[in-house]
Amino acid sequence: MPKRGKNYKAAVASFDKTALHEVDEALKIAVEASKAKFDETVEVHIKLGVDGRHADQQVRGAIVLPHGTGKTKKVLVFAKGPKAAEAEAAGADYVGAEELAQKIQTENWFDFDVVVATPDMMGVVGRLGKILGPKGLMPNPKSGTVTMDVTKALQEIKAGKVEYRLDKTNIIHTPIGKVSFGAEKLTDNFNALLEAVVKAKPAAAKGQYLRSVTVASTMGPGVKVNPAIIQF
Repeated sequence: MPKRGKNYKAAVASFDKTALHEVDEALKIAVEASKAKFDETVEVHIKLGVDGRHADQQVRGAIVLPHGTGKTKKVLVFAKGPKAAEAEAAGADYVGAEELAQKIQTENWFDFDVVVATPDMMGVVGRLGKILGPKGLMPNPKSGTVTMDVTKALQEIKAGKVEYRLDKTNIIHTPIGKVSFGAEKLTDNFNALLEAVVKAKPAAAKGQYLRSVTVASTMGPGVKVNPAIIQF
């Protein structure tokens, strides 16, 4: 266990860590518990009652948050010809094809946050699966990052689109903004994300779907949200 600093200990002591809170109350506590000297990111951690090892119980998608994420994302687009020109015009940070795949493979280059690809480029991008996959950067149709409409994809990503997906323990970890947003804007973003996750509930999922929901800033303690009150 890492040693916790005095700011963290003071934040933990300021509220009941075992209590289940209303959404806005939980986010207010998370904001007030943020003591770092930088603008911390606020994340939501959602434990789902599914088994992601089964294809029919996977939960994955993307949502444009009402107030964005507070972070400007660098986007790499794999495209050729007119679609490459379209991507450049739409504000892509990097556009290319085989030469960019080669740069990633040989130079361990990762100066980007999101990868978008047109369907015809997936033969090239597919060869990068073992490199991009573990970093969560592999383009996927479900998250809107494999598409012919690169303009729309870039506009949504730049506007604050976030992807949500299960990890190996059936938990979703997704940023919903910065501490500086304040509890009200964070609540709007939280509700947009949770609504999307609830609507993505697999038909094969049985029993309680939202097992636990926690919000926390980068350096702050987790604050529990009462999952029973989350309904859309």
